[in-house]
Amino acid sequence: QVQLVESGGGLVQPGGSLRLSCAASGFTFSNYAMNWYRQAPGKERELVASITPTGSSNYADSVKGRFTISRDNAKNLVYLQMNSLKPEDTAVYYCNGYRRLGWLSNDYWGQGTQVTVSS
Repeated sequence: QVQLVESGGGLVQPGGSLRLSCAASGFTFSNYAMNWYRQAPGKERELVASITPTGSSNYADSVKGRFTISRDNAKNLVYLQMNSLKPEDTAVYYCNGYRRLGWLSNDYWGQGTQVTVSS
């Protein structure tokens, strides 16, 4: 059974930091790109950060220089370190695992964790 379980969300003041974790099970984690998405109220879900199986990362322009994605293939974990948080970072953050082989793809999602940035 595939599971992605996020943790680490919460309430933080502007300028603060949080680290989100995502524990994966039920699939070969090291073969999958891992992504963090977020969805704010009334907005579409957006890709925040992604990391390839070998560790190459990409970020949305809105979080570059503030967020860092990392992964531990031995422990089946992916992290999102979020620094210098802003109120506009408030959203539900989702962990996603994705792999495409030819015309086949697998796409797994966690249940989400709430991040609220407010004074």
